Amino acid sequence: MQTLPGKQIILGVTGGIAAYKAAELLRRLRDEGADVRVVMTQSATEFVTPLTFQALSGHPVHTDLLDTEAEAAMGHIELARWADAILVAPATANFIARLAQGIANDLLSTLCLASTAPLAVAPAMNHVMWSDSSTQANIKLIRERNLHVFGPAFGDQACGETGEGRLLEVPQLVDQLASLFSNELLSNTRILMTAGPTYEAIDPVRFIGNHSSGRMGFAIAQAAIEAGACVTLIAGPVSLATPDKVTRIDVKSAAEMHQAVQSELENCDIFISTAAVADYSPVEVQARKIKKSSDSFSLQLKRNPDILAEVAATGQYFTVGFAAETEQLQDNAQHKLAAKKLDMIAANQVATDADSGFNSEYNALDVYWADGYLQLERARKTELARKLIELIAEHYKTRH
Repeated sequence: MQTLPGKQIILGVTGGIAAYKAAELLRRLRDEGADVRVVMTQSATEFVTPLTFQALSGHPVHTDLLDTEAEAAMGHIELARWADAILVAPATANFIARLAQGIANDLLSTLCLASTAPLAVAPAMNHVMWSDSSTQANIKLIRERNLHVFGPAFGDQACGETGEGRLLEVPQLVDQLASLFSNELLSNTRILMTAGPTYEAIDPVRFIGNHSSGRMGFAIAQAAIEAGACVTLIAGPVSLATPDKVTRIDVKSAAEMHQAVQSELENCDIFISTAAVADYSPVEVQARKIKKSSDSFSLQLKRNPDILAEVAATGQYFTVGFAAETEQLQDNAQHKLAAKKLDMIAANQVATDADSGFNSEYNALDVYWADGYLQLERARKTELARKLIELIAEHYKTRH
């Protein structure tokens, strides 16, 4: 199963003859739906021009650590934060040695140290260099740090000799990179999710809504797919692409979301409620647009069903809730956890950071369960989603 659609990949290219294969690798990664940024070492530019990778990726190529123009837009720290994964292909003996020793003297080596994303190297060098004790010691060091090593392969080499040291073929590299996002943590598990806002109609043109973008929920759905789960996602009105292999049901109002959850509930093992469901909706929806006629206007509201509480009350499903808070984050989250009898709740502060929470690619979560707590520090929502799914899988398996 390919898991690269929508993934943000940094392709690092170092200075070896196999650098020409990185162009085909880039094209294949884009064919698989990945968004790719290329970072080249100076020696790599002697083999293939940056213009080649710029044309294939559709993005400027990054080469200089101290490029003032790049720092003004997306420097090495922003690149490091942007990436879902980093693949260095080809990776020369020199680059592997610098990586093993933690030497950061160019852009590529610096962002490898600055990123928390999965990092893989695809060695490509003469077979004697590969078998040298120094290279093997460096490979052992980076593996001990949980870095991934793809290859090398055995075969004919540019020097005219034959042996182990060839860059893996492009399809193999694509498959191994995709495998970084796949696991079996939730294999054969059925997950029902809600995400996004709900819109409660006032008249044909107005509604009560909120700022939820649905990004966190969609990221969790993608992470659950990568963990081997079967996912049904009930989505409020959002402008997001459906993650690959996710079954999506679109709704608008809290009542529609409530009905959809009730219809799908028996087909799930885990229920994850990330949706910002409206607590109230208008008692009466006007058939025509309400015209402005006075200086004030009153709207009578009624309480909507509490979808999450209803699911948790059955006691049949592992339930995970979300709490978007503006104050007293811990107290409010723990109260909601206990009052609704949830298995787990993820809480985030939405008022303190303009670049976190609603309508942002970043978030930070405080996750609570009956006898524990874990803080997931600010990161891209895709990264947080994977960590949260790992935590959910751990607790779900303990319970079952």
